[in-house]
Amino acid sequence: MAELSASDKEKRGALVVVEGLDRAGKSSQCELLYKSLLGMNYKAKYIRFPDRSTPIGKQIDSYLRGQSQLDDHSIHLLFSANRWELAQSIHEYIANGTTVIVDRYSYSGAVYSAAKGNPNLSLHWAWQPEVGLPRPDLCLFLSISPEEAAKRGGYGVERYETDSMQKRVRELFLSLLDLPHNDEICVIDAGQSVDEVAQDILDPVLECMKNVDSIGPLKKLGPWTFIPTGESPTGRKD
Repeated sequence: MAELSASDKEKRGALVVVEGLDRAGKSSQCELLYKSLLGMNYKAKYIRFPDRSTPIGKQIDSYLRGQSQLDDHSIHLLFSANRWELAQSIHEYIANGTTVIVDRYSYSGAVYSAAKGNPNLSLHWAWQPEVGLPRPDLCLFLSISPEEAAKRGGYGVERYETDSMQKRVRELFLSLLDLPHNDEICVIDAGQSVDEVAQDILDPVLECMKNVDSIGPLKKLGPWTFIPTGESPTGRKD
């Protein structure tokens, strides 16, 4: 395990995002990571998207529970707006030396919308509202098969928790991970025990925090940065 010196603790915070399929264990692992960092006397903040406590978040919650219907483009933009609501707060936490742990982020936002199969809502289009948001220093992808995720408790409660949707989501996630310039992405085997997954997460997070000064100031998500090569703006393969 990487250890941080006293001087390391004076650095800016790191922005750490945890992504994966539904029921991959993201929320549990984010909570464990948050508690581990606090236990090691680091400043940490845990944020979960969508943030269902805001006015926008409440509309999203209603949609996810199947209590309301919205056009695919409209709900996608609401998800993005929900992230923008907290963008300034994330910058402030980072500048204050607090490591921010985010449960789901722009990657999920783009992938889940594109996975619906709407021919007018490509991954290319879905990424556009994310441009300018804080860019993670580290993105941890909890890798698990849709079949294994479906065996876990609570699966199927929300709108996107179907076998066909989760398989498409996984395909799109993996296409993002294949891009050679995604150095900040770390794939974690989420099929292991809870403790093993937690350790596999903690090590790269501590290493990222240790090297955050060499990374420089917190960057912003740019256009097309994570869009798979070969996909045109219409969503068709070139």
